[in-house]
Amino acid sequence: MWHLTPWSYSSFPLLLLTVLSRQIGLEGAQGTLCSLWEKHNSRSLFQDGDVIIGGLFNLYYMPSYPEQDFTKKPYYKPCNSFEVKLLKSMYAMAFAVEEINHNKTLLQGVKLGYRILDSCGRYPWVLKAALSLVGGDAHSCNSAVSNPQSADNGQNEGNSGHQTVPLLIGATSSTTGIILSRTLGPLSVSYLASCPCLSDRQKFPNFFRTIPSDVYQARAIAQLAIRFKWAWVGAVIVNNDYGRLALQVFQEDIKGKGVCLEFIQTVSRETIMHDAEKSAITIQASTARVILIFCWYTDVRQIFLALADRNVTDRQFLASEAWSTSDELMQNLAVSKFSSGVVGVAIRSSTIPGFENYLRNLNPYDRPGDVFIRELWEREFGCSPEATHSQKAPLSSYSSSPSNASTSSPVNKSIKKSSLPPCNGTESLEEVQNVFTDTSQLRETYNVYLAVYAAAHALHSLLSCPNRDSPMNNSSTCSSAKHIKPRELLQHFNKVNISTPHGERFYFQGADIPPKYDLVNWQKTPEGSLKLVVVGQVDEFDVQLNESVIQWNTGSNEVPVSVCSKSCPPGTRKANRKGEPVCCFDCIPCGEGKISNITGSLHCQRCPSEFWSNTEQTVCIRRKTDFLSFNETLGITLTTVAVSGVIVTTVVFVVFLYNRRTPMVRANNSELSFLLLLSLKLCFLCSLVFIGRPSVWSCRFQQAAFGISFVLSVSCLLVKTMVVLAAFRSARPGAAALMKWFGPGLQRGSVCLFTSVQIIICIIWLSISPPVPHRDLGIQGSKVTLKCAMASVVGFSLVLGYIGLLACSCLLLAFLARKLPDNFNEAKLITFSMLIFCAVWVAFVPAYVSSPGKYVVAVEIFAILASSYGLLFCIFAPKCFIIILRPEKNTKKHLMAR
Repeated sequence: MWHLTPWSYSSFPLLLLTVLSRQIGLEGAQGTLCSLWEKHNSRSLFQDGDVIIGGLFNLYYMPSYPEQDFTKKPYYKPCNSFEVKLLKSMYAMAFAVEEINHNKTLLQGVKLGYRILDSCGRYPWVLKAALSLVGGDAHSCNSAVSNPQSADNGQNEGNSGHQTVPLLIGATSSTTGIILSRTLGPLSVSYLASCPCLSDRQKFPNFFRTIPSDVYQARAIAQLAIRFKWAWVGAVIVNNDYGRLALQVFQEDIKGKGVCLEFIQTVSRETIMHDAEKSAITIQASTARVILIFCWYTDVRQIFLALADRNVTDRQFLASEAWSTSDELMQNLAVSKFSSGVVGVAIRSSTIPGFENYLRNLNPYDRPGDVFIRELWEREFGCSPEATHSQKAPLSSYSSSPSNASTSSPVNKSIKKSSLPPCNGTESLEEVQNVFTDTSQLRETYNVYLAVYAAAHALHSLLSCPNRDSPMNNSSTCSSAKHIKPRELLQHFNKVNISTPHGERFYFQGADIPPKYDLVNWQKTPEGSLKLVVVGQVDEFDVQLNESVIQWNTGSNEVPVSVCSKSCPPGTRKANRKGEPVCCFDCIPCGEGKISNITGSLHCQRCPSEFWSNTEQTVCIRRKTDFLSFNETLGITLTTVAVSGVIVTTVVFVVFLYNRRTPMVRANNSELSFLLLLSLKLCFLCSLVFIGRPSVWSCRFQQAAFGISFVLSVSCLLVKTMVVLAAFRSARPGAAALMKWFGPGLQRGSVCLFTSVQIIICIIWLSISPPVPHRDLGIQGSKVTLKCAMASVVGFSLVLGYIGLLACSCLLLAFLARKLPDNFNEAKLITFSMLIFCAVWVAFVPAYVSSPGKYVVAVEIFAILASSYGLLFCIFAPKCFIIILRPEKNTKKHLMAR
């Protein structure tokens, strides 16, 4: 736990220089070789042993933070507020030492002792207490004055004085850890200093800790945000390295994981009231429903009070381990209704077998020199145990330091001259239920316990060699319990890999231990108060969480939602908003042929070629096969028109057949007229071949039928035109023989010749590269078009080109014969019919190329029907009109009139 303070890490060299100048330099000028570092402090606990380990604990604190001038006397200003919770951590060290001394396999033949001092949580006093532990006490100092050589050799032995300690347990903050590691030679094992900077072995080679680095708690909180899909989070951090570094790690871990920070609000201890109010305003105005707070619990209290004033109750808070287990916050009724549902990372909790019984058996009568249990007794039972001391036998192993026997200290006077009534000697902690006797969740306390065991195993490894206490033992690898060098002990600390008495594996990774945390939840009790519930664990990088037992800020088990934009439903994709975080986006529907089948999709996936998206754009479904069918409206319409053309052609054929001997029918070779009607009927019928599901044979037959039928029709018209021209030329003098050469036989032969050329083209085309059925996937849609694909464009072009050649020739000849002097000139009718025919097929080409899917076939059918109807009506409608409605004009005289 990284304590927050405006004091800079870089300030401690100046602090040390000031203290050393005051205590050593000035007094040394008066002839003193050393001075007493702890004469201000009567709060200590000592147990003698072969090896003494030091302990520093913040058992007392100052209620406020006035400016301290520790270079002037008196050095020690009032530090009177007693912290009962931390007292339990101190006794965990004493309990662990006793437990180790009773262990027959650990430190055999070596008694472990301790020397514990209160540091008041203030850096000057931390440094004074640490120097006192390292430099020794009054006896050590006096021995050094009388025998400097022995002092230099560290020969401060004997029970009457305290020997120096090879290691310290109890850097209670990161700043303290930095001070002790950079200033003092002995090893320092911290149970609360969590600054990542202390992991640097080059800068802090003699520092160890039993609490994970803050890097890991930031990562654990990031994993929670990712796990619960909290995409929109606000952050309130303390304005120092603790908050900034934690936020940096959090941001690195959530990068690219769908979590964004809406705001970052900083608070400082010096301006906490203003910063708390500003943070409350920001939280109230934000759309984020999850707020991450990396602050000390006193700062969080002010923030919650500011939120309470604004009645902001709908926020879910994520807590760092600095306040996630704060009893003061949970018991504060003013903020409890706003802080319900807090989820946070906490120092892992554990149990220490036998520790509760040890605490409950503590009393000031068995420990007359224990000033801490005496003050606990006065607070708990409201009486002074001083009057009953003479009735109890003292336990000599527990005492205050001899150097602390002076009663001149103001604190000593306050303790000894208590105004409380005397205790009756029957008081006991057996039935007391408070924070001191509660061992259900030991966190900082368990870290102290682990630190003592780590020290014991390192000492055991260092001292485990035969004849270590022999004066003849000069081995550099075998140390004596009375002459332990921190440099040698450091090597064995790096190798610590042990199992605690209840089976937990423990080892160091550099200065750190493997990260282990509890995940805790603040839940309401039926009485309305809050209780702390462990809902999961973080074991290194594995997060184990029982989500079903979590009670959120809403009072339910439903995970709160905190997003900038709601997740895009299936069928849509995210589209980031310009200039906003990636968590703020719009939902864009997928395009046709694309789907997204998950919530919050970043991209739409294109369906396979044989599939298409459904209307919701969520599933790819197989495309329906599409072709021009007889069952659909367009197919029925075209079929009706084609059949109508066949019927009309048949009617005309019947009319001509019935009137075959009349001049109108016999004019211009009646055989060609009947052949033309037959070819037009074939043209109408061939359009029906294009309708229906394409097959191999239908694809081949439809193009051949189309090409041959139209060539036959145009050939008949071409020959008719040639007959008209020949008849006109034969009427001139000397040209009578022309009609003999162009008689009926030659006319029939010409039609056959022209048609045979098309037949040959079709045979060659269909033999080499015929049209084949093809599934057209090129048109994006929910349907696959079945059509006859032209495997050879050249063949189809030759068929159309040959028809166009004959049509153009016919149009040219008919145009030349349009002004012949006959009263009924068929060349005019042929001219109009060819104009319509050519216009239709010229328009057909671009329409055919640009039409999608089955409409390609419809365009071709329309061209066939339009041109067929154009030929039918232009050629035969005037004749039928005369035959049926004007029979008086159906005479040779009338037809040949000028």
